[in-house]
Amino acid sequence: MKKILSILYSTRLTAILFIVFALAMGIATFIENDYGTQTAKRLIYNAWWFEAIMVFFVINFFGNIFRYRLYKKEKWSVLLFHVAFLFILIGAGITRYISYEGIMPIIEGESSNIMFSEAIYFDVVANDSKEQYKYKSDKVLLSSLGKPNYTFSNKFRDKKFKFDLVEYIPFAKEVFEENENGDSYIHFVESTSGSRHDHYIKKGTSELIHNVLVGYDNIGNNSIDIITEGEDLKFKSSFDGTYLRMADQFNGTIVKDSLQDLQYLSLHQLAGLSFVIPKPAINGSYKTIKGVREENPLDRLTFNVTSGGETKQMVINGSQYNIEEPTQISVGGLNFRVNYGSKQIELPFHVKLRDFQLENYPGSQSPMSYASEVTVIDPKETFDFRIYMNHILNYKGYKFFQSSYDITDEYEETRLSVNHDFWGTTITYIGYFMLYIGLLLILFVKNTRFDYLRKSLDKIKAKKATLSIALLLIATTSYSQHDTSHELTTKKVDSLIISNAVDKTHAEEFSKLVIQDAGGRMKPVNTFASELLRKVSKKDTYNGLDANQVFLSIQQNPRLWFNVPLIYIKKENTKLRDIIGIPHNQEYGKLADFFTERGVYKIQEDQEKAFKKKIKNKFEESVINVDKRVNLLYSAIGGGILRIYPLPNDKTNKWVSYAELNEAKFTGVDSVFVKQILPVYFQTLREAKVSNDYSESQEILDGISRFQEKFGSEVFPDPKKVELEVFYNKNDIFKNLFWQYMLAGVLMFIFIIINIFNNSKFIRILLKISTGITVLLFLYHTAGLIIRWYISGHVPWSNGYESMIYIAWATMLFGLLFGRKSALTIAATTFVTSMILMFAHMNWMDPEIANLVPVLDSYWVMIHVSIIVASYGPFTLSMILGMLALFLMIITTQKNKKKVDLMIKEITIINEMSMTLGLILLTIGNFLGGMWANESWGRYWGWDPKETWAFISIMVYALVLHMRLIPGLRGRYVFNVLAVFSFTSILMTYLGVNHLLSGLHSYAAGEAAKIPTQIWTWLGISITLSILAFFKFRKYYKK
Repeated sequence: MKKILSILYSTRLTAILFIVFALAMGIATFIENDYGTQTAKRLIYNAWWFEAIMVFFVINFFGNIFRYRLYKKEKWSVLLFHVAFLFILIGAGITRYISYEGIMPIIEGESSNIMFSEAIYFDVVANDSKEQYKYKSDKVLLSSLGKPNYTFSNKFRDKKFKFDLVEYIPFAKEVFEENENGDSYIHFVESTSGSRHDHYIKKGTSELIHNVLVGYDNIGNNSIDIITEGEDLKFKSSFDGTYLRMADQFNGTIVKDSLQDLQYLSLHQLAGLSFVIPKPAINGSYKTIKGVREENPLDRLTFNVTSGGETKQMVINGSQYNIEEPTQISVGGLNFRVNYGSKQIELPFHVKLRDFQLENYPGSQSPMSYASEVTVIDPKETFDFRIYMNHILNYKGYKFFQSSYDITDEYEETRLSVNHDFWGTTITYIGYFMLYIGLLLILFVKNTRFDYLRKSLDKIKAKKATLSIALLLIATTSYSQHDTSHELTTKKVDSLIISNAVDKTHAEEFSKLVIQDAGGRMKPVNTFASELLRKVSKKDTYNGLDANQVFLSIQQNPRLWFNVPLIYIKKENTKLRDIIGIPHNQEYGKLADFFTERGVYKIQEDQEKAFKKKIKNKFEESVINVDKRVNLLYSAIGGGILRIYPLPNDKTNKWVSYAELNEAKFTGVDSVFVKQILPVYFQTLREAKVSNDYSESQEILDGISRFQEKFGSEVFPDPKKVELEVFYNKNDIFKNLFWQYMLAGVLMFIFIIINIFNNSKFIRILLKISTGITVLLFLYHTAGLIIRWYISGHVPWSNGYESMIYIAWATMLFGLLFGRKSALTIAATTFVTSMILMFAHMNWMDPEIANLVPVLDSYWVMIHVSIIVASYGPFTLSMILGMLALFLMIITTQKNKKKVDLMIKEITIINEMSMTLGLILLTIGNFLGGMWANESWGRYWGWDPKETWAFISIMVYALVLHMRLIPGLRGRYVFNVLAVFSFTSILMTYLGVNHLLSGLHSYAAGEAAKIPTQIWTWLGISITLSILAFFKFRKYYKK
């Protein structure tokens, strides 16, 4: 028994549990991505062995409390956060096995006391025509990976029966598949509702399509008959109509009740239908495949049902939050009624939806917020309540959350998430708060590991000698030839554009005009102009003209810009250049290049194919990106973007552009103003170009602003805010900080290296000055974040770009805090901060300021996300210090060993302190995220890939910090190597989840892009450093 306890309490078991637990969760996220949440839960999250790992963790924690005497007074802070995990696990157990949750849909004006369970059940009712029995609902969790593994068996009056699952298809979708041995079908493609729908009509049958009955060799009451006559197909309609033959653009007529030849690849218009039959009859059949949940909500289960020596096959459809009609079958003298889906749970009170409210962003259809005005009806009391995001109704142990909604022409329906988990949540929250207090206290109380590291660092600083690294950056430049004829055409166009360009000062005044973007955000023209030029051309200027001048020129002379080579195309994409007909060495395409003389969009087909594919190759990704640039420039040239006119008394606060005035409802003087003001303004600009007097043009701009303030006052931004946004765009704070941090970091490295060989007062002063400059840059960085926060109206870490600049800020903050007396640490931090800002300004990050989706517009974002993302700063610092330590090991010689050894010790201590702080922030931030989820959706843990990988990172870094207690894994070399490679878990949490996996957190990620090649380069360098350092460490440091 003593030996068993010794194993259970050992630190080696701790390490094994950390590794297995993290590995299992990592695998589960990929299983979930490919096979669905149910499969991941079935195979891992809800598996007995996964829960056994948690039990062993509890036993191991408990044993180590006594082994390391954590019960002693001086270690109570460490004890507190270790015991907290026990509370969290107990709370999680109660939530899983006792509590329940689900969805309550309520139509406006109606009441309900029924919720649909989150869990899925298999229900069987059996009878023999004399007696009936309903069996206990069996909770099921099916896996789409591997063979079906579910069986339900029981007996009715001593007669045994069994249901064996033989096929499980989640989100079942019926698709047509051509094959020679199948039946004959007609492929009928219609787009009556505005989107394409493919119908396959079987020979001898009819199908109702938009209330029009279409038959294939099934003459009867059809409105449209397709009839086989010999080898040909004929066409007969009960309506007159027309058709357009696409091959030669021939227009034909359809005469009702007459038999005509069927026209293939022709657009038919009749009886309200728009359809095409692309080819003659085809042979094939329907098969069921896995689809997408949003489009195909029902699963399909196929069972072999055995009873009384007889076996029959039955198919059942059902899914989570759905209750279908029972499927019936008779086998071996027994009759069965079977259901698969959620269970209806009756609440002890009713909830009535009095009013569902949906508020969109000004002038758009993007939801800003939505809420349910409800009345709780209970025999004891009745009261009204407003449920909206992060504002929950808590009554009699039930919590109601605003989950989603469904609005149709017939009704408005709210969907409330319902949770019944008082004890599970309470105990878990107690654990959370114990965890937060314990983790924070270890940073400040005496006799903790962090306190020990702080004291050790002070001792080393008293006797250390400083050493550093020289960094060399090599930049390469490439040149390309240009087509002569293209150059001449461009020169003519450019000369016209430049000769008519508006003065830069006045263009800046024009850029302060407020517009409403497609998402409803109110912003100055300057912001859109900057975004337009950057997104379309990947540049900030064009031929010396800034973004304001370019945009104003586009509005003045739109036709000219059709022939300006402005649309950026990746250098390697020669295939796309061939399609649009430009030379391979031409970097930019003109808008005119993308259209034929007849106005046909040349890349339309390639764009549609690329958009539909889930996994895209480089060409397809490039086509999609170029298509976006083309559409953006096209919309700017068309004038639809310049939405500067607020509609008077519009409930949605919509603003319109000059191009939309015909559809707008302006009357009287206002109508004359909005129609005449822009043409007059452009005329004054032409006159000002000659006279150099823009005073009249300025008066018109002031008049437009007054018009905006008068009719758009509800959404018109503060003029100071507009001025500040223009300042922010003009100074491009974060892009400039990249090279400024880089310059400061390189200079510090140079001064540190000189100081090693010449420890003069002058060099020490230069080091202090460069440190001071770094601090000033950090303050400028801080000011930039505050300005972006004020402009956007939300915290500046709500999308990929914002989180990057915030990580850079957090990295610099903790570098300055930990490196107060270590110039080497500050230099390394400054360099890595510049690298982070460089990544933030690569093509796959969009710096645009945009409106938030409702769930992100919450105070929880400010707390949860800021803490988690801030943790990436210490982890980044830890990674760079680990690489620095490995480099110092590599350059060690017998002569410099003493100095270098002190430096490695100093860096390793700072590294551990930084890692400890990062782990504390990540742990607190992740569990605060659980509280946010609980207050928003009623579930504090859902195994979403993002939260799971954050938890994996916690496991990884906790293992690294505990390695000093594990025999065989102690030592500076191992610690610094793992400090470097543990950062891959952070990269996976921050980047990989968005690019490789899907989950709830996708709303904060934007469009997925490929993982940068720089990461693979970093891995290669890190592996090389680790190998070289190993041999030097073994030679000089291993005892």
